[in-house]
Amino acid sequence: MYYLLRKLLFLLDPEIAHNLTFKILKFLNFIKFLDLIKKSKPDPKNILGLNFKNKIGVAAGLDKNGEYIEILDKLGFGFIEIGTVTPRPQKGNSKPRLFRVLERDALINRFGFNNKGIDRVLESVKKSNYSATLGINIGKNFDTELHQAVDDYLICFRKAYKFADYISVNISSPNTKNLRDLQSEEHINLLIKHLKAEQNKLKKLHQKYTPFLVKISPDLEQANLDIICKTLIDYNVDGVIATNTTIDRQDILSSKHYKETGGLSGQPLKNKSNSTLKYIYKKLQGKVSIIGVGGISSYEDAKEKFDNGADLIQIYTGLIYKGLGLIDEIHRGIQQEK
Repeated sequence: MYYLLRKLLFLLDPEIAHNLTFKILKFLNFIKFLDLIKKSKPDPKNILGLNFKNKIGVAAGLDKNGEYIEILDKLGFGFIEIGTVTPRPQKGNSKPRLFRVLERDALINRFGFNNKGIDRVLESVKKSNYSATLGINIGKNFDTELHQAVDDYLICFRKAYKFADYISVNISSPNTKNLRDLQSEEHINLLIKHLKAEQNKLKKLHQKYTPFLVKISPDLEQANLDIICKTLIDYNVDGVIATNTTIDRQDILSSKHYKETGGLSGQPLKNKSNSTLKYIYKKLQGKVSIIGVGGISSYEDAKEKFDNGADLIQIYTGLIYKGLGLIDEIHRGIQQEK
């Protein structure tokens, strides 16, 4: 049934189709139809000091403003990551900014952290009723200079701390100018040092420990990954998300969209993402938890993430192309492996 709906949705501009899909889901939730969806058997996972209902999460970007948390919870996700959110609201890059690469089940996006700002997003979180684990993905505003980026992250970190189950620090999106420079040794050490100090302060203030993870790029050289892994271990960072989208276009040179700027996700991302995941797993030696994301469109893809060291996984583009059946497929595969 989803393939029929997909044909209709794919006639529309991708961003319009995305917004329309959530309007439909919102209506279905209003009439209680989503309550009828058969849920998979619980598959709890305790990690980061948190209890996850299952190992499958939705990656940041699908629900940028925390407006659909309840809906995503009812669709069967064990955890939901919203954002990326910034201190101040911003419109993001000009449209069109989302492109389908149909022949590879892929997407190119250059949204540029379009969001309503941390305060509005937290208002949505407070109004939401959900049981899944909630992550809030934070970033800097596009016009914040790199040497002031720490301030933006600290603003969001402080405000999100009380309401998030975990916080994800996005320093790897290719769609905000110079953002990926924060993955360099100088910048990442400074950022992590401040965030860890703030985490310790907020733990005492709120009597609550909120873990944070760093989301990294699949385009980093091994030398850069070595630096990041050492920093994560040295500062006792809770986790890492591997990976964000790629700027590599080698696998889609035949696509009419290959020259579009932005981050490529979906099947062409899988090998690069898995290579990064496998490498950091060995470097981190079990001292830092890992969430694997990038190129998951089947149970076999999910299993490959787990085999390469992921404790949990997230999906996004695979959901666009395969529908909710992808969640069930992965759940069934995990259960059968036990």
